[in-house]
Amino acid sequence: MTRPLRRLRLSVFGAVQGVGFRPFVFRLAEELGLQGWVLNGPCGVIIEVDGEQHLLARFAGRVVAEKPRAAVVAAVETVWLDAAGFRGFDIKKSEGAPAPSAWLLPDLATCPDCLAEISSPKERRHGYPFTNCTLCGPRFTIQTGIPYDRPNTTMAGFTLCPACRAEYEDPADRRFHAQPIACPQCGPRLWLDESGGSRSEGAAAWRQAAGLIRRGQVVAMKGIGGFLLLCDARSPGAVRCLRERKRRNEKPFAVMFPDLASIRQACEVSELEAVWLESAAAPIVLLRRQPHNPLITEEASPGNPWLGAMLPYAPLHHLLMKELGFPMVATSGNLSEEPIAKDNEEAKSRLRGLADAFLMHDRPIVRHADDSIVRLARGRQLVLRRARGFAPLPLRTGRPLRPVLALGAHLKNTVALGWERQIVVSQHLGDLETAASLDAFRAALSDLARLYGFQPERAACDLHPDYASTRRAESLDLPVVRIQHHHAHVAALMAEQDIAPPVLGVAWDGLGFGPDGTIWGGEFLVVDEKGFRRFAHLRQFSLPGGEAAIKEPRRCALGLLAELGLGLDRLAPLFPEGWAAARKLPASAALSPRTSSAGRLFDGMASLLGLRQKNSFEGQAAMSLEHCLDASEAGAYPAKGGDWEPILRAALEDIDKGVPAGKVSARFHNGLARMIVAVAKDAGLERVALTGGVFQNAYLSEKAAALLEAAGFLVYTHQRLPPNDGCISAGQAYVAGLGWHA
Repeated sequence: MTRPLRRLRLSVFGAVQGVGFRPFVFRLAEELGLQGWVLNGPCGVIIEVDGEQHLLARFAGRVVAEKPRAAVVAAVETVWLDAAGFRGFDIKKSEGAPAPSAWLLPDLATCPDCLAEISSPKERRHGYPFTNCTLCGPRFTIQTGIPYDRPNTTMAGFTLCPACRAEYEDPADRRFHAQPIACPQCGPRLWLDESGGSRSEGAAAWRQAAGLIRRGQVVAMKGIGGFLLLCDARSPGAVRCLRERKRRNEKPFAVMFPDLASIRQACEVSELEAVWLESAAAPIVLLRRQPHNPLITEEASPGNPWLGAMLPYAPLHHLLMKELGFPMVATSGNLSEEPIAKDNEEAKSRLRGLADAFLMHDRPIVRHADDSIVRLARGRQLVLRRARGFAPLPLRTGRPLRPVLALGAHLKNTVALGWERQIVVSQHLGDLETAASLDAFRAALSDLARLYGFQPERAACDLHPDYASTRRAESLDLPVVRIQHHHAHVAALMAEQDIAPPVLGVAWDGLGFGPDGTIWGGEFLVVDEKGFRRFAHLRQFSLPGGEAAIKEPRRCALGLLAELGLGLDRLAPLFPEGWAAARKLPASAALSPRTSSAGRLFDGMASLLGLRQKNSFEGQAAMSLEHCLDASEAGAYPAKGGDWEPILRAALEDIDKGVPAGKVSARFHNGLARMIVAVAKDAGLERVALTGGVFQNAYLSEKAAALLEAAGFLVYTHQRLPPNDGCISAGQAYVAGLGWHA
């Protein structure tokens, strides 16, 4: 039986032009019998190859492992696409002069050579927390201009000593033109300020900080992209203290481990997940926790079978971890809903009361960058938050774009620039809910455009008139293109994976403003060059109390039961106060807007199962529904088009019979996956794109994709952009840049 062909796109960044890289790729492809092309693009070397998946995977590994001796590979991004039907293998003509994006790389984790240096007493950089070379260290967070030369970084204020100057100017040295190059004699300095007023410097600073963490205190540490709050991940008291100070009652904390072996003690780690943990991007990886493991306190991720785990990615982390020898919570240095602090005085002001001590340095950070978050879904990487290690690597588009500045969504905001054949998406900026968040958003807009010397012809924003991003777009002296929220979701996936229209986009999330004035969120959209058409949607129901229902899943349950005309009294115990008023809410159009939201449907189901009645963070109820499901359950509740009524009625019957929540949850998920297939068959389009925050749910994404593929559809899910609102700016840039909004 002939195996199906796939297409692999590799974008290779670093010193990879003029070093024989293209001939090397040509010979490797010929050896493996792969068809495609390679070229020097404005952002590095771009490769596309058709072949059987196992050969493509082997090819990707060998491109890095066997690269030409003179090449320096800083980062590689991989995207799996549909086979293109290439014949032979070509070295294509280069795509003109390097564009500005060629000079912008993400921050890179400490390489093995630099780690060996800081660990060896014989080396002059022994114990030095700012050690780096051409293969590692800060990039995007310290760059002030283009091209990427030392005067255009925050290292410009540090004059190189003779030893560093010699390394920097020696073509045979691995620090040849390493712009952040530094050593204890000429580079940034580290110090620790404690609450009592005492100060320690250099190695004594990080050793003293480790001692404070060991004693259960919270340390604010200035890292690559901003401050992190650190504490002992084994200690319930220390983590509980951090939760109280940070006002983060239940949302999981990320945990930094000393090494991969210690992660394996606490979590299940697949081969792919291990590769991501040890990669140059060094993201947080969501891993399934080992049962009954005492290494991490339950307080780090309460009631959650998953843990966000990461490895040290900066020399300072490695030094702390070696000193401690145990995992520590490493969460963003901010209050909930605010951007991460990046400057020393700013941190001491904003984080006062959160930290017992501040571990700081004098290397300025130009732009903040949170840690990126990824998880495994469909056997590949799914990005949930795209920031340090990934941003600002550009997306290559198959079609040229008119210059567009895209301002993104209200939650999980990013901004984007689209021009020629690329889209550059900013780092994760967060929710535009506070003054600090809005300041960071406005700063990122001007910073990104300035850095690239970008002159947009238009601004693209969400259709919602009250989003802060929409109001900002309207304040610019540019024509404004308003893109419907779910249209942007689907377009982002089309841009990311070069999907040819038409496509059926299944865009499921919490809330998005529809052109009919209602709240959308469970959409089946046909998207092509003319724009989009709402082919189908989930049955609407009321949201009792409007926005209050986002934080109270019990209100979603109330709206669902009211829509079906079922008895509401079963919900009375969920409203110990004010039940008489609450039960009347669904009948009020003014107080209970209608929605097709899949996210709120998940919330309502979680409430009915007794899993969660109030959310302490966004998506908590829906997450609990995924976490509890019994994956061995093959049953599925019946579905009819976009109508969830048969699913809900069957679920209520099972709940009343005492069927375990895990089985009910699995049947609910399976029923929705079958619903997607049924609607796709009605639409009759070959290509189906799954996007929106609901598809952060790996089980639903995998189940729906498997059923669709079994039915003969080509299925697309996100790889480089998050399925949540972090992708909206890219979709806006794509739609407005192509003129698909007409």
